[in-house]
Amino acid sequence: MTSVSPTIVALATAPTAGAVGILRLSGPAALEVGRRLAPGIPAELTPRHAYLAAFVDAAGRALDEGLFLYFRGPASFTGEDVVELQAHGSPRLLQLLLARALEDGLARLATPGEFTRRAFLNGRIDLTRAEAVADLVAADSESAVRAAAAGLSGALSERVRALEEPLRALHADLEGVLNFPDEAEGADEDAGSRVQALRAQADALMAEAGHGRLVRRGARVALFGPVNAGKSTLFNRLVGEARALVDDEPGTTRDALEARVEWSGLGVTLFDTAGLRETPGRVEALGIARTRELLSGVDLAVLVLPPGTAEVDAERWLAEAGATPVLRVDGKCDVEARSSVMPEMRVVDARSDDSRSTSQGTPPRLRVSGLTGEGVDTLREALLSRLWGGGTPSAVALVSERHADALRRASEALSRAEAASRLSTLEVVSGEVALSLEALGEVSGTSASEALIDAIFQRFCIGK
Repeated sequence: MTSVSPTIVALATAPTAGAVGILRLSGPAALEVGRRLAPGIPAELTPRHAYLAAFVDAAGRALDEGLFLYFRGPASFTGEDVVELQAHGSPRLLQLLLARALEDGLARLATPGEFTRRAFLNGRIDLTRAEAVADLVAADSESAVRAAAAGLSGALSERVRALEEPLRALHADLEGVLNFPDEAEGADEDAGSRVQALRAQADALMAEAGHGRLVRRGARVALFGPVNAGKSTLFNRLVGEARALVDDEPGTTRDALEARVEWSGLGVTLFDTAGLRETPGRVEALGIARTRELLSGVDLAVLVLPPGTAEVDAERWLAEAGATPVLRVDGKCDVEARSSVMPEMRVVDARSDDSRSTSQGTPPRLRVSGLTGEGVDTLREALLSRLWGGGTPSAVALVSERHADALRRASEALSRAEAASRLSTLEVVSGEVALSLEALGEVSGTSASEALIDAIFQRFCIGK
């Protein structure tokens, strides 16, 4: 339901010089304040129509000429009357217009995210779509832009609603049986199968959440391995410019370097790390310690091995990655192998059961050369495949850590409900279904607390 709120005003464009700058007002006095800044507009306005108008100061002197647009509530973004003044993008001019809008007390300065928050509170959008507005502003890769747009159009909302609605119906049936057993007799007969189907649906949503989280923050990939294996040269080739210092002397890289790239629309942060060896110098040892710390926090590690590396040595370097998935490659494939016998290895996850085994007929591990570029395109495709799975990043709904946690709790509650349904303990089943609904409500906003809503909208910029 639309509520009466004070009229708010803010600049909706960045406070830097540009072709266009926008001043936005929302609330019951939006049109009155807008008319004071543009007194020459017609008395009867057509909503969503752009009027050429002169913007003036308090003395009636012209400040600029631009466009005046009026959106009548509730058919506006916020659900209230909204006015936008589109002027030239002079920061000083826009500050003068903003000061003029505030000087008579009919409007106050908007807080961060207040326009979108009003859209949420007035039922124009749900919480996931509101968050997608901020995600779209912050998107720094093609996949993030497309995913935020999908979220803004309701992709995540629809998936959550498709789970919430049958869950709510199931909960109503279970509560009916518990509280009115005579009137609701038989409503719980298929409760077990319904819970099972909903749990599978929740698990599928959780699986998709991994992709959404990856798109939101971007993937993190680290190159690591022994010294002088060609990591920095490969790093420069993958980045497309000479970011890392390259030299034949072992231990050239003494700290982790990072660079942002975009592959098939997915943002990827690449790290070039200090080479690992048993007897480093003091400064180099600090870099190696940072390498080990970094490896624990990336999505994927690339173990770059020099030509002729024995399998026993490869296994030793592999252990440095801990639980992080690893792709193993031969670096410097342009250089003649120093040993005529080199074990064959596959490009596999270091955690898989067969990752440490080789056999006849197994394809050789990926061979790359940062110097010549040989195998680099294949490596890039392998990295994307491991990060994303089949295909390439496409339009998915962005998922925040908050979303992922709520979806996990919803899925876990349904797993407990499924176990309880086998024991015919309806009170437990109903309680777990209620917990799942509560967790899903934190995503959609139906059960979000005021503190949670405050925290979400505080990350918005003023004017959104």
